[in-house]
Amino acid sequence: MKNSAPKSKKRMIIYLSVFIILCIFSLFSGKLAPHDPEFVDLLSAKKAPGGDFLFGTDWLGRCIWSRILAGASSSIFASLVIVVLSMLIGCTLGLIAGYAGGWADEILMRIVDIFLAFPGIVLSIAVAGMLGPGLQNGVLALAATSWTQYARLIRSYVLSLRQENFVKAARLNGQSGLSILLRHIFPNAIRPVVVTGTLHLSGAMLSISGLSFLGLSSSSAEWGSMLSEGRSLMQQCPWMVFYPAAAIFPVTILFNLLGDSVRDVLDPGGKRRG
Repeated sequence: MKNSAPKSKKRMIIYLSVFIILCIFSLFSGKLAPHDPEFVDLLSAKKAPGGDFLFGTDWLGRCIWSRILAGASSSIFASLVIVVLSMLIGCTLGLIAGYAGGWADEILMRIVDIFLAFPGIVLSIAVAGMLGPGLQNGVLALAATSWTQYARLIRSYVLSLRQENFVKAARLNGQSGLSILLRHIFPNAIRPVVVTGTLHLSGAMLSISGLSFLGLSSSSAEWGSMLSEGRSLMQQCPWMVFYPAAAIFPVTILFNLLGDSVRDVLDPGGKRRG
């Protein structure tokens, strides 16, 4: 156990460093594109990889390599925004439900049960369909249906922490409920929330790509949209599907490895409990 802790921290630092480098790279990757990702050149349509087009071209003659670089920021940062929004909504409602108790807890938890009664992706598709196509609407749809896990998690910790002596002492000192939540309870319950958030990153990436694949979260060069555009020509031009999928695969693997390493450091007993 003594030797495993430094190794876990070292792995977390490595994966976190790679994650930060990836985020920084995605901010500027569009400027590194050798061609205009939206330039249509029908004379160059369906060209195989090689020459001026490293990953080939799509059915409109657009450079796939340039489109992957241009879509990196929207694909990666959309996943981050989904997780952050879900955490904000879920933690806020979970803190209120766990600390207030009574009718507030009952109402909020019944709302959570309603959301959990439907498969997450099906509910997300329904919400995205009502909001209309677009990357922002897709992010909002996924965040609006992913907050429940954070609400249930933070509520369970609040229910146990509000009976602790330091919370009782804060009440006796005349601190308000909001002050107790923000200064005493939430800092002690943030670790499992962070662990869940990092583990949720890969799922958010696949979900936003899935909505884009269905045309409900379309973006000019989002990786899921590129998969959707290339599926009808997969036998003729397999590179139109292979390279966007090859971009999604290592990023989701990195997110999973980062989530596992964060869990091993912040919640080492979580894996055994799971």
